[in-house]
Amino acid sequence: MLYLLRTLRPLMPLVPKLIARLQRHPKRIVFPEGADPRILQAARQWVTRRMGAPILLGERKVIKDAAARLSLDITGMRIIEPARSEDFEPFAVQLEQIRSTKVLKLGDTRATLLDPNYFATMMLASGQADALVGGATVTASSALRPLFQLIPRLENVQTASSLMILDWDEKKVGSDGSLFLADCGVIPDPTAEQLCDIAISTAMIARQLTDETPRVAMLSYASRSDSQHPMLVKVRTATELARAKARAAQLPMEIEGEIQLDAALDAAVAAMKKVEGPVAGRANVLVFPDLNSGNIGFKLVQILAGANAFGQIITGLTRPAAEISRGASAHDVFGAAAIVGCQAIDRRLLYGTP
Repeated sequence: MLYLLRTLRPLMPLVPKLIARLQRHPKRIVFPEGADPRILQAARQWVTRRMGAPILLGERKVIKDAAARLSLDITGMRIIEPARSEDFEPFAVQLEQIRSTKVLKLGDTRATLLDPNYFATMMLASGQADALVGGATVTASSALRPLFQLIPRLENVQTASSLMILDWDEKKVGSDGSLFLADCGVIPDPTAEQLCDIAISTAMIARQLTDETPRVAMLSYASRSDSQHPMLVKVRTATELARAKARAAQLPMEIEGEIQLDAALDAAVAAMKKVEGPVAGRANVLVFPDLNSGNIGFKLVQILAGANAFGQIITGLTRPAAEISRGASAHDVFGAAAIVGCQAIDRRLLYGTP
């Protein structure tokens, strides 16, 4: 019970903005693990704040019993038992078609669909849900595999990855205290081409959520070095590729690399190291050179600096989804849901511009 009491802490700068947007443009969020107490608490908040309709997958009785133990009202939540759903057979047909065209290594189609992660992903793919939040009780690979197999990638993006959002109440970094970090959970050692895709996809989400021009720092252990070390060359190449791709697609963003973290976030340090430009000291998107640095970096800041962390938010796909940690609180679940929910809102409705 003490674990549950700590879940819904005061909201941070980014999340209240997202709540207000979703109250104007409600969305349907599907949760594969509908009976989990944290999911139920987050779903209750979603309904209470009038942000749309949570869709809970699982056995109806198990979900109702779990809610009763929490003294939690499930009014306004939709409960779906995949095996008894009227969509089960149509989804089985669609999944079989996808498997034949993509040559996916799946077992029996109907047995696969009994996995709530696959059923939820089919709901997302078919437009019966606007966004998905999974991973509360399963390994990352179990939550990510259906998404990467069934959801198409964005146009001109070959790499699906993930980002974490770190948020502070008062710290003046990034976008009003919010930083977008990638990749922190999917690709162990990305190539320059993959880093390019990671930078573009992360920047696009940052712009959707903040309406600011993304200021992307391609991080390294050196800033604009003359060294030809392969690690630096990779980041340098990725920077040029990302700039070219952004220009070709007319995506408004600033990209700097290779650049050290302190020069990316501290203007005084950037000036001392003679790093100039719109990103120097003002980065709001941080792209790490590999998964080791990204994963260690965000967890170090989260624990030692008291940052609120939301994610993993999946990038590079045509439909919004999040893979949360098994250690996530209800507060973390709610924040991740708000992020992917806002990703599903047409940008023109939010800001009046494409």
